[in-house]
Amino acid sequence: MGSGADVDVSLRPRRSVLYMPAANERALEKAKAIAADAIILDLEDAVAPEAKPDARANAVAAASSGEYGHREMTIRCNGLDTPWGADDLNAAASSGASAVVIPKVASVDLLDEVSRRLDAAGAPTEMTIWAMVETPTAIFDIRSIASHPRVSVLVMGTNDLVKELRCGTDAGRTALVPHLTTALCGAREAGKVIVDGVYNDVRDPEGFVAEARQGRLLGFDGKTLIHPTQVDPANEVWSPDADSVTYARRVIEAFDEAVASGRGVITVDGRMIENLHVDNARRVLAVDEAIRSMS
Repeated sequence: MGSGADVDVSLRPRRSVLYMPAANERALEKAKAIAADAIILDLEDAVAPEAKPDARANAVAAASSGEYGHREMTIRCNGLDTPWGADDLNAAASSGASAVVIPKVASVDLLDEVSRRLDAAGAPTEMTIWAMVETPTAIFDIRSIASHPRVSVLVMGTNDLVKELRCGTDAGRTALVPHLTTALCGAREAGKVIVDGVYNDVRDPEGFVAEARQGRLLGFDGKTLIHPTQVDPANEVWSPDADSVTYARRVIEAFDEAVASGRGVITVDGRMIENLHVDNARRVLAVDEAIRSMS
């Protein structure tokens, strides 16, 4: 299975999640050398209706090939309300993909139905659902969606969300930020991973980096991407930098020393260190180690 099983699932990096049109065999071949953390083999928006059966076969072959190294392989299926959704789920169930990506998730009932169909098709119990959050209904029901036991990742579908909300867009995503933070709160409450939506202008690398940094600041775990040139910048933005890793080590050392000596007060660089800072430091080091293990 191309799912990076040697990496702790709760800490597996999803800094760069690259959409790849499964109908494009040349693109799928190139993806084997792209340093994305995860690949979404897309059967939905990126594939014309007449090409969907061939794309499905390509996605299954890619996910089961074992030729994508550490990259986490997922398959974005068409909705169950389309002529292709049921066949997509049946095929994905035995593909070796680590997850199915389900568009326009607006209810727990849909998640239950997807899970039942996966089980009936013989999917392994570890195959999870990545739920796409791209409608107002999903935002309002985010807590239930995020807490579904088979959901492991929430994926922001910002293009569709903008369309559904009929809102404007600007460089700071002003109109979207409240809805992004609502989704983030739902993910964090449920202990789930959440990745930001795509940046559409591949000719604007500066704009992409600015939006990625905003996403990191808001709290996203990574970003979905539409072009290979966006992979390296996303990886850089969401990787702990050297200073952060050094500081995290100092926090852990100070905490261990305080525990050993029975001191109740811990300071680093004159700042009080509480348990939440220690937890954050441990996560920084764990994420850094997980990234290094994938190199």
